[in-house]
Amino acid sequence: MVDDARPASAMRLIAIPRLSVGGRWRVEAMRSISEPLLLWFTRGQGRITVAGVTRGYGPHNAIFIPAGTMYGFEATQHVFGSALFFGRDSGVQLPTTPHHLRIRDAIPQAELTTLLDLIQRESEGEKPGHSRAAALHLGLLGVWLERQIALAPADAERPDAARRLVQKYTALLERDFRTGMGVAHYAAALNVTPTHLSRVCREANGHSASALLHDRVLFEARKLLTETKMQVSDVSRTLGFTSPAYFTRAFQNRTGKTPTAFRKST
Repeated sequence: MVDDARPASAMRLIAIPRLSVGGRWRVEAMRSISEPLLLWFTRGQGRITVAGVTRGYGPHNAIFIPAGTMYGFEATQHVFGSALFFGRDSGVQLPTTPHHLRIRDAIPQAELTTLLDLIQRESEGEKPGHSRAAALHLGLLGVWLERQIALAPADAERPDAARRLVQKYTALLERDFRTGMGVAHYAAALNVTPTHLSRVCREANGHSASALLHDRVLFEARKLLTETKMQVSDVSRTLGFTSPAYFTRAFQNRTGKTPTAFRKST
């Protein structure tokens, strides 16, 4: 089973369809990982939410997601491409903010495809110096990213005040979602009302602030149930629920299965 969220220090290149092995919730639910990620879509289309902002994606879209940034995207059977996980300590100079690049020219499209092929070939190879070669190609990919970001229209990704608020909310949510705090807590930390926070969230991604919070908690619950042997009561406590019974009701309401039944079905 592919685990795009596991702790890792090594770079990996994975075909996007493989990311949803074990359930589409693995790619569609809100979550973050502890390393930078580049998604390169070559076929298909859908929507992707990064730091609380939803945009459409299609062929030849390159989406860079920094470590610790919440994201989730639609991945139907018609979506193809590559996911490059840089690892925690790649040594590559990378952006510190998300970027959604629509690569329209054939030359940079071919450049990125070639770089990804070379990275995969060297990382899987056994020739002398293959690890060093893969790292050098990874560095060149960092340069490619820097150049494409510089070529993007100046106002293409400049967030307005509402989107900046949503981005701040998702950053706080990612930090504190295990505490059991509700939307009112996050709104107070951002000096806005819960109503205003939910309104701007709906404008940015079509979901309320509460829905984003519940989605993030649910992903973590599924992950712990499928990838650890933690007791349901321990999962409940880890995620800030007041009791295992409350956790079970909340989980069943959103998935149609109890935590125990979900674990057995995976």
